[in-house]
Amino acid sequence: MSILNQTSNPAFTNYIWNNQQKENDMMTLNGIILKTFFCLILVGLSTWYVWNLVHQGVNVKWYTSLGLLASIVLSILTSYKHTWAKFTAPLYSFAKGFFLGGISAYAEKQFEGMPMRAVTVTIITFFVMLILYRIRVIVVTKQFRSVIISATVTIMIIYLITWILSFFGIFVPFIHGTSWFAIGFNIIAACVASLALLLDFDFIERKVNIAPKYMEWVATWGLLITLIWLYVEVLRLMKKLAIRF
Repeated sequence: MSILNQTSNPAFTNYIWNNQQKENDMMTLNGIILKTFFCLILVGLSTWYVWNLVHQGVNVKWYTSLGLLASIVLSILTSYKHTWAKFTAPLYSFAKGFFLGGISAYAEKQFEGMPMRAVTVTIITFFVMLILYRIRVIVVTKQFRSVIISATVTIMIIYLITWILSFFGIFVPFIHGTSWFAIGFNIIAACVASLALLLDFDFIERKVNIAPKYMEWVATWGLLITLIWLYVEVLRLMKKLAIRF
């Protein structure tokens, strides 16, 4: 299958889905839903823990940084050892919560109520995209996948480059500033993250009752990646708009 038949989410690449061990039990939608709720609870618990530390005056820079690093490592492990997903997906959720707790708490201290508004927008966007997908208002075609994949890869490369430059004390205002260009970039990134959900829904739908049971954890991990990316983009956009206006 060509790249046009893939999703932009690394959790749903052909490597993962084509290199599966045979099992009698198949992946089900209910299984994915239950596992997703479980992992979201883990994200919430670790987010709340770090959030509390921030409001107690504790410097959580290391919690945030290590949480992000751990989530990256766990994502790589899940990508190549998908049979480990029942362990790595919950650990990823917990680690990502440390990262989210740090950035969310600092955003709350600057702009009261902003993280909760970002969560609300993320949840609403998820269900809107799910409805649009189910009633086929937006049809996931090969061309659609190609556009979203290209946009996602481009955005991730830009973020990676700016992250590396930050180690040398180089700030990129056109991406992380509050100019109209930076705000526009953030809006595009949030839109791409939203549309990436459609690709994830499509891939899961095509693999339900076909992929082995343990792949439910991989599917859950994949949805979390997109949801958390969407939340972070929404939070960044809200902060930029709040600072500018």
